[in-house]
Amino acid sequence: MHLDPDYTEMLLRLVVAVGAGACIGYERSFHGRPAGLRTHVLVCLASSVLMLVTVYEDHWVRIAADARIDATRMAQGIMTGIGFLGAGVIVKEGLNIRGLTTAASIWITAAIGVLAGTGMYATLVSAVILTLLVLAVFRRIEQHVPTQVYYDLVVKYAHGSDVTEDTLRDLFGKLGFEVAHFTYRVEGAARSRSHELTLHTTDHHAAPRLAHWLEQHPAVLEFCLAPTGS
Repeated sequence: MHLDPDYTEMLLRLVVAVGAGACIGYERSFHGRPAGLRTHVLVCLASSVLMLVTVYEDHWVRIAADARIDATRMAQGIMTGIGFLGAGVIVKEGLNIRGLTTAASIWITAAIGVLAGTGMYATLVSAVILTLLVLAVFRRIEQHVPTQVYYDLVVKYAHGSDVTEDTLRDLFGKLGFEVAHFTYRVEGAARSRSHELTLHTTDHHAAPRLAHWLEQHPAVLEFCLAPTGS
């Protein structure tokens, strides 16, 4: 079976779009951002699909030689409307944002629908297969991508105790934390000391270990360790 060279080129461009989106999405997933691997891949793939509709317009537009139309305006209108629909499935719950991948899948589904309407069936099949692979296979990849988690820590301890800045920094290093921000404060007549810090780590079990250490140390008067969105 002979395959049209144009369709081979279309498939190549779709695969390249998947690869480019995956590279950027991996970096975003590593840094714990809500829009991660699959979201970036689907958006990049959808954009590629829509560009193919425009670049290879001669494959699906059948008009008289002296006529002029701009059929791609219909696709633009469709995708603008779908953008509002996709925004409706994005939900923010506390520090977590849900629905970004669903919104991206709605967008790529609309782009595939445009392909169906234009009759570019070979490209449509390729886009569907790639989309299913992204949603299924890349889900497993996302689960194994190390993700940075950020925490805000406020710790207050008695003046003259063995809990010092050096002690805390040494503890953070042993637990796998990196310190993004560190402030120092002396409060009240009792001269108690406190630190406000922003920490980040890829070890999701580091925070419970840190909380346990702070809870058990007799010199720690109080502390608050909470995840943050950035």
